[in-house]
Amino acid sequence: MGKKRIVIVGASLAGLRAAEALRKQGFDGGLVMLGAEAHLPYDRPPLSKELLKGDVGAAALSYHPQAWYDGQGIELILGSAATGLDPVARRVMYAKGPHGAKGHLQYDGLIIACGARARRLESGMQKRGVFVIRSIEDSLALKAALQPGMQLVVMGAGFIGAEVAASARALGVEVTVLEAAASPLRRVFGEGLGMALGQLHGEHGSVLRCGVEVSRILGHERVIGVELTDGATLPADVVVVGIGAVPNVEWLAGSGLSVGNGLLCDEFLWTGCEGVYAAGDVASCVNTWLGERVRGEQWTTAGDQGRLAALNLLAGKEGHQAFETAPYFWSDQYGCRIQSIGRTVSADLVHLLGSPQQRPFVGAFVENGLTVGAIAVNAPRQFAKLRPFVVRRAASADLPLL
Repeated sequence: MGKKRIVIVGASLAGLRAAEALRKQGFDGGLVMLGAEAHLPYDRPPLSKELLKGDVGAAALSYHPQAWYDGQGIELILGSAATGLDPVARRVMYAKGPHGAKGHLQYDGLIIACGARARRLESGMQKRGVFVIRSIEDSLALKAALQPGMQLVVMGAGFIGAEVAASARALGVEVTVLEAAASPLRRVFGEGLGMALGQLHGEHGSVLRCGVEVSRILGHERVIGVELTDGATLPADVVVVGIGAVPNVEWLAGSGLSVGNGLLCDEFLWTGCEGVYAAGDVASCVNTWLGERVRGEQWTTAGDQGRLAALNLLAGKEGHQAFETAPYFWSDQYGCRIQSIGRTVSADLVHLLGSPQQRPFVGAFVENGLTVGAIAVNAPRQFAKLRPFVVRRAASADLPLL
């Protein structure tokens, strides 16, 4: 049966790439994008960097103007979050705002790309001066709160936390970064390399403290500091909570779709329900390149999955293609660009150029004689040269000279 109407739940990168791919593949039926935010689909990486520092305005983040969607025949329903799914009736329910009008959308095909939200603390988040970074509003509110000489405490030394810390230092803010693990980026690079990269904080005037946890945020209506589990206290005019993300799956309760740490789908991004696929931060899928189930939060993963979900939805089961992308990410911190691809934990790191402390730096991750990952700091040309070797898992003996 031909599809007359496809609904995409989610109006961020994965959803947009799905819509673009559907039109590019010749789908000329009804196409609806349902987005919880009121903005046109926009680029999120600048939220912790260029937008926070004031280098760009919010309008510059939109991928396309309204006229593009009109020209493509894509209906946008923005500021409206999905509230339920009936896969038997092929219907998505939604509400405009927390107390707004309710509606529903019929579909012949459905792509769920509703993303994730910032993980929040159990208490203290309501105090003035406590922020997360996930939306344009979050970034602009934090920017307005930061003033030179203020004390900022960043909870979490992952990529978001590190980028916020770097941006705040550029604005003249005094920064302390707290990390519960023994080193920054431990789950990504392991302890040794994570700690070496964490030295960027100290080199640029931020204080990094690892192996510490926050027990509570101090202050009544407004934050004045944080108390650590060891009883120590740190003054804080502003606190940023950067402790990960939670996939938006609650609205799928009762739908029959399987959820865990995300919406579970196979290597084809199929949810197991006829005509329903998933993509982006919400999707927990089997990545055949990695050989395991993952819920990736990388910008490139979201785009790749959005396109693939669209192709597989149109092709049907006999034409399915597997998701087999080597995970790639980049992060800009303190004037340094960190790039990484592939498997970067549980493999041996081989230095090919410089060191994490003496940049530019390029390293390859080797496992059983094969190149399974790579990292570069301030070495984009060399990273581009090395990247294909990782994608095809070339023998480490064949690595190029850099």
